[in-house]
Amino acid sequence: MSYFDAASSAPLHPVARQALQASLDEGWADPARLYREGRRARLLLDAAREAAADAVGCRPDELVFTSSGTRAVHDGISGALAGRRRVGRHLIVSAVEHSSVLHSAEVHQGQGGTVTEVPVLRTGAVSPDAYSAALRPDTALACLQSANHEVGTEQPVAAVAAACREAGVPLLVDAAQSLAWGPVEGGWSLLTGSAHKWGGPSGVGLLVVRKGVRYAPQGPVDERESGRAPGFENIPGIVAAAAALRAVRAEAAAESARLRELTDRIRARVPELVPDVEVVGDPMRRLPHLLTFSCLYVDGETLLHELDREGFSVSSGSSCTSSTLTPSHVLKAMGVLTEGNVRVSLPSGTRAQDVDRFLDVLPGTVATVREKLGAPVTAPAVSVQDDSLDGSLVVDALGKRCPIPVIELAKVIGDVPVGGTIRVLSDDEAARLDIPAWCEMRGQEYLGEEPTEKGTAYVVRRQAPL
Repeated sequence: MSYFDAASSAPLHPVARQALQASLDEGWADPARLYREGRRARLLLDAAREAAADAVGCRPDELVFTSSGTRAVHDGISGALAGRRRVGRHLIVSAVEHSSVLHSAEVHQGQGGTVTEVPVLRTGAVSPDAYSAALRPDTALACLQSANHEVGTEQPVAAVAAACREAGVPLLVDAAQSLAWGPVEGGWSLLTGSAHKWGGPSGVGLLVVRKGVRYAPQGPVDERESGRAPGFENIPGIVAAAAALRAVRAEAAAESARLRELTDRIRARVPELVPDVEVVGDPMRRLPHLLTFSCLYVDGETLLHELDREGFSVSSGSSCTSSTLTPSHVLKAMGVLTEGNVRVSLPSGTRAQDVDRFLDVLPGTVATVREKLGAPVTAPAVSVQDDSLDGSLVVDALGKRCPIPVIELAKVIGDVPVGGTIRVLSDDEAARLDIPAWCEMRGQEYLGEEPTEKGTAYVVRRQAPL
């Protein structure tokens, strides 16, 4: 079995396993106590904090350990907003932030705050100018991930941090996906991370608050972790997390180059091997181990199951996976194809032969899924409402989910003359993204959408022979 989903959770690093086992024997006592066992636990905790701070690029007393990366994000945002409440209640996030950031923004808005969501380019990156334009006198906090968790695009953190600093606004960086590869550059103010993303154990996160940043922890005060992370410290987990971070950093330069070569191979070969595929995300400014592509006429959930049967564990942000019935907010913000979305994120140690086997298996797997869905190979006729006297057709895809509306559009595009139009009736949210993306990929003109009684009509004009 080839595990290609390190962006969700990386396998436990061997060094982390060793540190975890050792600290279970040495780090079980209360580090706040002055007796021998407590002092031993405190030494382990302090050493882990120093190692993590060195990897992050901060002072040890600026870093606290939390129960998860999500908890670190929630606490970081709520504490920073509360600390700057006198300035205002305006929060800035990018449109492609992790759900933990967006959920915090929803809560803030529900409590009377205001939120500006900065759009992204088609690559998934924000424009520093667009981000700067969102800053206001009442902005209390800005948030920007270091790299995107779905498509791997790196964000211009240093440029955004400089703009925020000039405006006197703290910047919180969610660095969960990038910390394994190096520290986050730029003058950020707060930073969060999650140990299971870099080969540490789950249940350990970190939150860094720079000195001088106004911060007011929310909830009942706790004497542990500088009052910023309540509860008894998970010392074995923390020690293992810090050991894993130090270990992956030592390997990062060589492993980054090796994995980038493998992901570059996938990026180049997939469009050659599989027709009607869009590789998304920035091709250059991206994480070395992660790439995403989307396949026309493919059900993402079915494709993942088929790849799993072939021995490959991958993930998807497609709208038709079992975990969601709406398109990925990241792909939606980028304006790219969401059908048949596959994210490949290689863990350290991935072998080149495993990638080669994936490339061997993928074309047949996609073809099998397309065949099951009745996707067009040529352009066979289907039953449609015919209004051909004025060169138009109406395809009724109401009640049908992705990728069926696009498949039915593709089947009939050849039935109208050049300049003729097709109206695809659909009540599936994914159609709003995938029909325009299909038009761009196939050289057809997307005219927009029209409201109908039961759904929406997406209007396409045939531009040229297929």
